[in-house]
Amino acid sequence: MVERGFWFILGLIHLPPFVAFFMPSLITRLYGVAGDDPDFVLLQHRAALFGLVVIACAWAAVDPSSRKLAFAMTAVSMVSFLTIYAIHGQPISLRAIAIADLIGLPFLAYVGWKAFLPS
Repeated sequence: MVERGFWFILGLIHLPPFVAFFMPSLITRLYGVAGDDPDFVLLQHRAALFGLVVIACAWAAVDPSSRKLAFAMTAVSMVSFLTIYAIHGQPISLRAIAIADLIGLPFLAYVGWKAFLPS
């Protein structure tokens, strides 16, 4: 039951950037990139890809056989962002996203441990 809840929490962490696919104004709010900036298109595409992470986490919450792949997808999303964020000097405009990912790391560690724990 705890594990299931943790998967839903991880999905919720990735939900706002996914919603930005349907509500592009969130891209400006989340990332500080204006709609006329060429990078806006790339971020909207990125928002669509977050849908895959959200779906994977929701699926993993109900289907244990999907948890290894869901863990890998979610870990790449979170750890790669945090790494890039740190390498680029922790831009203030992305701090809230980094904090959300940092909060999610213990949940990610737990579900990863459970996914790869020998049965």
